[in-house]
Amino acid sequence: MPLTLLRPQYCSDFYAYSRRKTREVMVGNVGVGGSNPIRLQSMTTTRTTDTDATVAQSIRMIQAGCEIVRITAPTVDDAKNLKNIKRELVAKGYNQPLVADIHFLPAAAMEAAEHVEKVRINPGNYVDSKVFKVVEYTDAEYQKELDRIEEKFTPLVLKMKKLGRAMRIGTNHGSLSDRIMNRFGDSPEGMVESALEFVRICEKNNYHDLILSMKSSNPKVMIAAYRLLAARMTELSMDYPFHLGVTEAGDGEDGRIKSAIGIGSLLEDGIGDAIRVSLTEDPEFEVPVCIVIADDYQKRTQKASAINESQPYVESPYHYSRRKTKQVQAGPFKLGGENTARLISNFGTPSPDALLKTLEDQLKDSKSLAPEIVEWTVSNEKDLKEIEDLKHKLYKETSRLGFLVRFNDCLPLVDKGLEIAHAAIFKYGEGDDGPTRKDKFTKFLQAAKKKNVPVILEANVCKDAKKLAKTGDLTPAYNTLDGISWAESVGMENIIISFNLPGRYEMIRNVRFLAAKLNEMGKDYPIHLKVQPMAEESFDEYRVHASIVLGSLLCDGIGDSVQAGTGSDPKKDLELLYNILQAAGVRITKTEYVSCPSCGRTLFDLQSTTERIRSKTGHLKGVKIAIMGCIVNGPGEMADADFGYVGGAPGKINLYVGKECVKKSIPFEESDQKLIELIKEHGKWQDPT
Repeated sequence: MPLTLLRPQYCSDFYAYSRRKTREVMVGNVGVGGSNPIRLQSMTTTRTTDTDATVAQSIRMIQAGCEIVRITAPTVDDAKNLKNIKRELVAKGYNQPLVADIHFLPAAAMEAAEHVEKVRINPGNYVDSKVFKVVEYTDAEYQKELDRIEEKFTPLVLKMKKLGRAMRIGTNHGSLSDRIMNRFGDSPEGMVESALEFVRICEKNNYHDLILSMKSSNPKVMIAAYRLLAARMTELSMDYPFHLGVTEAGDGEDGRIKSAIGIGSLLEDGIGDAIRVSLTEDPEFEVPVCIVIADDYQKRTQKASAINESQPYVESPYHYSRRKTKQVQAGPFKLGGENTARLISNFGTPSPDALLKTLEDQLKDSKSLAPEIVEWTVSNEKDLKEIEDLKHKLYKETSRLGFLVRFNDCLPLVDKGLEIAHAAIFKYGEGDDGPTRKDKFTKFLQAAKKKNVPVILEANVCKDAKKLAKTGDLTPAYNTLDGISWAESVGMENIIISFNLPGRYEMIRNVRFLAAKLNEMGKDYPIHLKVQPMAEESFDEYRVHASIVLGSLLCDGIGDSVQAGTGSDPKKDLELLYNILQAAGVRITKTEYVSCPSCGRTLFDLQSTTERIRSKTGHLKGVKIAIMGCIVNGPGEMADADFGYVGGAPGKINLYVGKECVKKSIPFEESDQKLIELIKEHGKWQDPT
């Protein structure tokens, strides 16, 4: 029973930034939504009954920049101790609002409302227990379930209204109720309806201090659910602010990339009023990542509409499908069509011997992290000779290494260079006028067509980068359309589209607009996505920004090859690209871990356990393992994982295959071996090499 929309309404314009208009909801002294900045939130990992530890950790979070502190309250005793935590923080001069995280117990929520400024409830398990039971509900039976929930939920609504508290209705993809699962399925539509059931009860009681969230460990699902929720809000004349987060994102680079993709993609659409990055690390390390993700959007201003109409650039923004393109052969690799996304590497300008050693070392490394297509710039005869020698020395690797040659305004070298190139780019002189550019470019295209070498059409850097960023200029997309016309005029259709832009987010809207125009014209050329670091940008900042740009487009099904970095550290650039592709779910090259960020409910040390399991299973390419500290979201968030490792009781672990618990109460010290045995039983184990 999918929800239907007449047209996309989750943002006002696909090609110009405009923040979604919402009401302001006060969480204590912090306003969320409206004209407020994007708020930064994190969550404690200590036992809630340990006042000193929770207060100390809350202070570290606040000092890192956390504006709203969330604390789990799984029991009434935990909820009661929130009073002591609040008193101690205020006594130490910290007045940041606190949020109680409630899942199963209405009594805990009622108690928590007495002590904190906001209560978060999960509609999937508030007064519900999840047993993955298949039931065909009649309309009458479904309504009876809704009546039962209303009876249990209304007392909390009335209390929150009376006390002037805010509430977050926080849907989790992994803990949808059996009622929702049976009627709507494990889908973005189900996530949205799960929240709306509770919103309607609140509105029935004239209570509107609500914030909503749609969290998932899968960025594609999360993005689709928030977009759908925003569209439904428009249809229903609702304007509640949203809290964004990718749940159970993991740790290290993987967790940061996955969070940046999910959160940044939505902020780019103007969706999101508060954010939390969920890392399997101490919470004070989450906030700096939030700051980097939100920074550009805190400075954004509303833009005038970029074009007169806002035609969609994807088939559906609510369900993933890859943009349909033709297939282009580039040496040993096929780009576009049904082929996996490919990697193009820029190795800077090292000596040929240094590049040879770098390539040989990386090709000997794990094949999944090996370079695929190497870019080399040719500006003179010396450059051409060096790449010719390099290709000859690497002849044994020609089955898994391609060469992209960038010709820098050197037409006399094109014919010979195309003998070496598997793909080519031609950059004409900066001072060339239109006729000169077209004449040079046409001669290059004619030569490439004759040699049957695919050409990457790359829109040149706009000379006024600040103007491009300020105005949301789509000139690069229009220039690319001109380039396509020039290529087609000489019968050259073996082309790939790309941009070489000075800004990051300008690329998102230019690629979106180009995809829409190509679709409108019935053209199916592959698109290459390239993001370069900004001046004086740290790698931590660049990792986040590249993840947002590449990840948002990949999650929309756009992008047939990717490129990142400047070549100063090619191995790090490659790892970043592979990790972005994996986090976006478009190319799986290693074991994937879904691990929660820990909280007071956790039954074991998540950081050390995750690292220990990774050390034993990290070689299992394509296997997805979920590591959950408790059962609150575990079984559901593991819905698309192959295996699950879940805290069942103190010192005991439960093991899952998909959503099914197959082994219970395993002693912690035996759990790693039992997990390995389970993986072997299901034919997914291979010995490490």
